[in-house]
Amino acid sequence: MNELSKRKAVLTAIGFFALLLFVRCFFAVDETEWAIVVRFGKLVRTVSEAGLHFHLPIDSVRKFDKRLQVYDPPATEFLTGDKKNLLIDAFVIWRIDDPVRFWQSVGDAVGAEMRLHDLVWSQLAATLGSYDLAHLVAVRNEEIDNGKETKLGDLTETVRTQCRDVARRLYGIEIVDVRIKRLNFPEQNKEAVFARMRTERERIAKRYLAEGEEIATRIKSEADRERERILAEAYREAERIKGEGDAIAARIYGQAFSRDPQFYKMLRTLDAYKKALDDKTTIVLSADSEFLRLLTQGREQKQ
Repeated sequence: MNELSKRKAVLTAIGFFALLLFVRCFFAVDETEWAIVVRFGKLVRTVSEAGLHFHLPIDSVRKFDKRLQVYDPPATEFLTGDKKNLLIDAFVIWRIDDPVRFWQSVGDAVGAEMRLHDLVWSQLAATLGSYDLAHLVAVRNEEIDNGKETKLGDLTETVRTQCRDVARRLYGIEIVDVRIKRLNFPEQNKEAVFARMRTERERIAKRYLAEGEEIATRIKSEADRERERILAEAYREAERIKGEGDAIAARIYGQAFSRDPQFYKMLRTLDAYKKALDDKTTIVLSADSEFLRLLTQGREQKQ
């Protein structure tokens, strides 16, 4: 019985070990994963389809995430073309394009991010070196710097294009996008940069004020010329109307005088009295003065 029990125990252990070995010959691959089968450090095959797959007990399986990943390191200081320090906070969106080359060249995500940092940040430094600081931080105005300021989207697209083929060929990585989150200045340079920006804004403000004054002077001159023209035309029209009125008045006076000369003469004399005499007027004339004839002798009777 003891011998039989030992035999059963050995068979049970062998069966359990065989079952465990058989189970370990299978591995599951998720939809979001790549898998490669390696035997003694050499590639056996690549698995890209999700499901349950078989491998020999002597094989090992390496899995890699095929989804998009983001590398977002701390902000880094760069130098612009005009030798100004600029602090740039950028990130890279990437994914594994060739799992075999990825495994052979970088090994894992940490190694991939190290290679990406060296590649992308060196290219970013080279690209920024071709732009002056004013081209990166200028206000969007087509009169500033003759419209030479660059868009950050164009700059990062240039970096991505330059790095994309290298990353795919050397590391099996696809660089999907490169983006800049923030531009800033190192603390030791901020005050000098802000002073330069204030000076630039003041220069632009003075230019706008000068242009405004020039336009105002031109508008005022045009308004003065138009005023003089309108006044001259109005004066000419007023003189014409006044001349016509004087002519009509003279004609009416002539008609009235011809109808009753004595009555007309009396009215004219009364008008003269009204204009020349008031309670403060003192006139010394002879008794036979023509001017006082109407007051002293009355109206002449018609013959």
